[in-house]
Amino acid sequence: MERNASHKFISSIRVMALILGVVCVFCGSNSGNRNIFSDAALDLGRELAERKMDLVYGGGSVGLMGLVSQTAFDGGCHVLGVIPTTLIPVEISSHAVGEVLIVSDMHKRKAEMARRVDAFVALLGGYGTMEELLEMITWSQLGIHDKPVS
Repeated sequence: MERNASHKFISSIRVMALILGVVCVFCGSNSGNRNIFSDAALDLGRELAERKMDLVYGGGSVGLMGLVSQTAFDGGCHVLGVIPTTLIPVEISSHAVGEVLIVSDMHKRKAEMARRVDAFVALLGGYGTMEELLEMITWSQLGIHDKPVS
């Protein structure tokens, strides 16, 4: 059943790819405690590369963020990580993936990410991932953007 859920998610990415070019992915800086989480991140990175969709993400090279970004980058996608100064020592291990934009705080991170993308996708993560996703949903409700959120 878990694998079926991952396939349904990837099917929705395929539909998005027909109309979109740049996707923002929100996900955790941890890998999770079950293989399905890392499998979904790897699947998403491969799907982005296959569909030639570029990636904007939170800038970390660890956890699910690291898996999605490295897989997409290795597949030929342009990858832009947007990271606040305070998270650099925590979320970037020995190297950054793709291009990195350093911003002053979390609010600027979300605004910069939103400005550069055509859609938002969330994988599993912690409170930070949930907060980012909910803010994009709220911005949609308020008319700040009209981009798909999945």
